[in-house]
Amino acid sequence: MNRIKILREDLKLSQEELAKKLNLSKGIISLYEQEKRKPSLEILIQLSEIFNVSIDYILGRTNIPNIDETIEIAASTKNGIDLSDVCDEDKEAIMRFIKMAKNKKD
Repeated sequence: MNRIKILREDLKLSQEELAKKLNLSKGIISLYEQEKRKPSLEILIQLSEIFNVSIDYILGRTNIPNIDETIEIAASTKNGIDLSDVCDEDKEAIMRFIKMAKNKKD
């Protein structure tokens, strides 16, 4: 399923409501969701801001929705742990572990 559609539905927005936010027609949103048309960089930036996710997530290049989580993983591994060859699913698991460890009470 198309990420734009998933994110739109998660926010309980209709295609028409999202179109208004982007100053586009409902038909254009439909074309994006059917992957018959690709959004411009300007629209991707706006979508990223509306949905609070990274452009890479919208494009399906990562499974980590929020850029802040990616930055937090990088900051948490500043002691020389290289995660560049770790898949997104494992990075998500690492992120969950880091959050759990930070919230653990002694």
